[in-house]
Amino acid sequence: MLYIDNISVRFQSFALEGISLEIQQGDYLALLGVSGAGKTILLEILAGLQKPDSGRILLEGRDITNEKIQKRGIGLVYQDLSLFPHLRVIDNIAYPLRRKGIHIREIRETASGLASRMGVGHLLTRFPETLSGGEAQRVALARTLASEPEILLLDEPLSKLDVKLKSELRALLAQIHKSGKTIIHVTHDFMEAATLANRVAVIENGRLVQHGTPDEVLRHPQNEFVARFSGIKNIFPCSVSRSADDPGLCIAKVSEGPSIFFLGERENLKGYVMVPQEDIIVSEHSVETSAVNRLNGVIKEAYLSGYGMEIVVDAGVEFVVSVSKSSREKLRLEPGKKVWLGFKASAVRFIDN
Repeated sequence: MLYIDNISVRFQSFALEGISLEIQQGDYLALLGVSGAGKTILLEILAGLQKPDSGRILLEGRDITNEKIQKRGIGLVYQDLSLFPHLRVIDNIAYPLRRKGIHIREIRETASGLASRMGVGHLLTRFPETLSGGEAQRVALARTLASEPEILLLDEPLSKLDVKLKSELRALLAQIHKSGKTIIHVTHDFMEAATLANRVAVIENGRLVQHGTPDEVLRHPQNEFVARFSGIKNIFPCSVSRSADDPGLCIAKVSEGPSIFFLGERENLKGYVMVPQEDIIVSEHSVETSAVNRLNGVIKEAYLSGYGMEIVVDAGVEFVVSVSKSSREKLRLEPGKKVWLGFKASAVRFIDN
């Protein structure tokens, strides 16, 4: 287990404040946040490249806060990979092994085996400048794994790859994780994290704001930043009161917009109400359903998204709605058309300010 205990470090214009996390053996943790949030700094502290001002790091109960880089048992693959340009692929991979004083034949066998495992066994005599981005990433992974780290740190490993290479490398990372390796993966892409990781931690302005399983964070964001970061597009400021007709319902009055019902017993609060775009049903007419929220509006935009189609409907405020291509064609969901939106109170989430 890796225990990060109240780690802080301060710079002139930025501070990483009080980061505490437990990463279990075999976990795949995704560190999420926008650029400049402090994710890479935390990786560097874990790797021993940066010293914290306070706090400690325990690996299997051993305090490694001030341990030398070579003795930590932690391997870091940077975003820029840092391959040695003057060394062939085989020699880049073998570099950590040479420092261990292993016999040359064993070094060659181990390096060649790792290259094959990473899918670059046919590139052993090539130099880094001749490699594609995906090939270089695989070589960097093989070189880091050659040192047999207990924990693998990855800094934006998929950010510079095209769609096909991303898919291939995701599969490789999943394979490495399945072998039992503990991985900490920095990214700003929530869907990337949800695809690979079993745990996520969100950092905002140097502070840990939420952590849990991908589903917990996606379904129950604890503030507006996490909600927007996790891909929820319908987030509206509101004030909350109790429903006079149903004590189990609350009414969120959206600023300059409609009232939205959600489950709960809150009142006299201000915050944000969220409606996942995939939980909204679109129809041409108002129909009687179990969806207590029914709003009419006008389609403003319709466009392709990464998961099908999305339309933007002005219903007092603009709602983004996910629809299938067939539904869009069947209902002729084009800009200017009047439609009805329906969604259940149970689909709505509220975040208290």
